[in-house]
Amino acid sequence: MIRTHGKWRAAGCLLLVFILSFGAQGAYAAASPVTAASAAPETLGIVTLGDSITAGYEPGMTLNSQAYGYSERLLEQAWFHGQRATLGNYGILGLTTAGLRNYTAALKDGTTISASTIQPGISDPRMDDFAAKAAQTKADLAGAKLIAITIGGNDVSSLLLDAKNLTDAELQARVQQMLASYTTNVTAALENIRAINPTATIILADQYQPVPSLYAGSSYSKLMSAAASFTQTTDALVQQVTRTDAPVLVAHVAARFAGQESSLTHIISHTDFHPTQLGYETIAKVFTEMLWGDYRVPSTFLTATASPRPMTIVVNGTELNTPNKPINKGGQNFLPLADIVKAMGASGTWDNKTSSATIVYSGRTAVITIGSKTMTVNGQKVQVVGPAFLQKSGKEVKTYLPLAALASGLGFDVQYSAQLRTAFINP
Repeated sequence: MIRTHGKWRAAGCLLLVFILSFGAQGAYAAASPVTAASAAPETLGIVTLGDSITAGYEPGMTLNSQAYGYSERLLEQAWFHGQRATLGNYGILGLTTAGLRNYTAALKDGTTISASTIQPGISDPRMDDFAAKAAQTKADLAGAKLIAITIGGNDVSSLLLDAKNLTDAELQARVQQMLASYTTNVTAALENIRAINPTATIILADQYQPVPSLYAGSSYSKLMSAAASFTQTTDALVQQVTRTDAPVLVAHVAARFAGQESSLTHIISHTDFHPTQLGYETIAKVFTEMLWGDYRVPSTFLTATASPRPMTIVVNGTELNTPNKPINKGGQNFLPLADIVKAMGASGTWDNKTSSATIVYSGRTAVITIGSKTMTVNGQKVQVVGPAFLQKSGKEVKTYLPLAALASGLGFDVQYSAQLRTAFINP
């Protein structure tokens, strides 16, 4: 599940009911079905920490808005690459590196979390919620396999306004002061995190420069030089704290924003810059490429012209490509089972006498009968949202079965991204 804070909810997973079909006669079996001896699937626990970039903030958002930033995209990419994954997004609006140091120290020590103790004057209206969920946050951190951090923008925001009035020497002195503070605070925050979780992979983003050249004017080169100094400092910091058994890596986001600031950034004031949706996708790409090598989107994003786009099914990291496209019926989505059985490595048989389908996967057996509002999983009856039914397709009669119940009964993980209109099915 996705951890959320208060009413300002991270983009959540929806329970999606699919119906799969296979021919009303015969059996289907994968070439290499998974056996009961298979190892239990692991879940990639992802925790994101930091400022409003982590939180996924965009201009105009309210407490009722759903964020869709780099954190949520990182979760989708884990699903897209065939992994079970959960997300705890703990991005705090307006957080500085000093605030991150204080926040992680409070989590480590179990002390009070409030605006006054973490960062006086911080403006995030969800601070009480963060305080109430401190124990869960610490537990999420302790169990995480991946911790991603964006921090530093609020430390340097004054430079965006002041750079044009500073000489090169003054700017350099100001940047060096900020870098010293950044190094001290982030190093301490990483030590706090390591005290909670000694082995998780930590990825720290460098600080990109958000101001377009047309907007910055003669200050642009100065700001780019400052960003380069921050990247060098981040690289050096990480080199000092990384270990083979507990890696700390740098996500080089700044290079992706250079020269593209106008399309990747909202400009809402002299010091308030946040990524556009394209900007958040760009940040997510940097993290994703480090972790899995490629950033994926459904093929319909490249080929479909209709709105909304057709639904996509991704099974164990592979997009289902079949003539039998998903069909919406009664607000639910239906798909032929034969394709899914093959993709999952399951096996299935059909019994004409009982009008039932039997599906076997990883030592579990599910039996679903036409018209029944229950299915049997390893001998136990469970409710299904939509009963199985027969439907003629050309000269063939096919049996349609409820995937959400089937996947749960057989131990599959089913997640759905409304933004991608994609269901992810992972063993």
